[in-house]
Amino acid sequence: MKNGSIKDAPRRALVTGGSGDIGGAICRRLAAAGSHVIVHANANRERAEQVATAIRETGGSAEAVAFDVTDGDATATALAELLQAGAIHQVVNNAGIHDDAPMAGMSRDQWTRVIDVSLHGFFHVTQPLLLPMARGRWGRIVSVSSVAALLGNRGQANYAAAKAGLHGATKSLAREMASRGITANVVAPGVIAGDMAADAFPPETIKQVVPAARAGTPEEVAALVGFLCGEEAGYINGQVIGVNGGMG
Repeated sequence: MKNGSIKDAPRRALVTGGSGDIGGAICRRLAAAGSHVIVHANANRERAEQVATAIRETGGSAEAVAFDVTDGDATATALAELLQAGAIHQVVNNAGIHDDAPMAGMSRDQWTRVIDVSLHGFFHVTQPLLLPMARGRWGRIVSVSSVAALLGNRGQANYAAAKAGLHGATKSLAREMASRGITANVVAPGVIAGDMAADAFPPETIKQVVPAARAGTPEEVAALVGFLCGEEAGYINGQVIGVNGGMG
């Protein structure tokens, strides 16, 4: 590298929840743009390995890792190992879970677990990577939220709270890191085709709640994430951008 620039070396990207539908699409998009992609999974490392293998088979560069983002110590250990190979320049906080119930009937465990994954996981993953990123004076941090954080959704007070927390944290982080060439933004998808939406949003429901009258695709979310992780998005910072077919 010259003068702290990363232009002479491949960028390294970490995508949490990279083995899922949206996460996998993001991994493929970043790999196609030339990044070395670290595909993260929680317990199911095999799925992350499958995504990484598919990327390598198409000429990209990828590896798989597995750790629980809610476990701060385990996450710190895993990141320390990854940082031995150099800074991670692009971080996509995509890990998240649903555990839906009306708040009147929601258990403490349901509330805590959902917030642990999305919000505490964001801190556990992002915080250790900031100073190495800052030394290179270039970085991209993108967190995947939800339209539920903007509009609310029945049965998802925990999920909406967790994702809305990402908005405030990201806007603050953007102000802290902007002078180092680091941006932090949020992408907030609406109804996206895949395993998580299949049961909750049958076709008739989608036509009623989505002005575009269809579900989005993981690739449409990945296209925006990929742009925000690139060179041309350097002046987009602290923003929450929806990918929701006009829902809000």
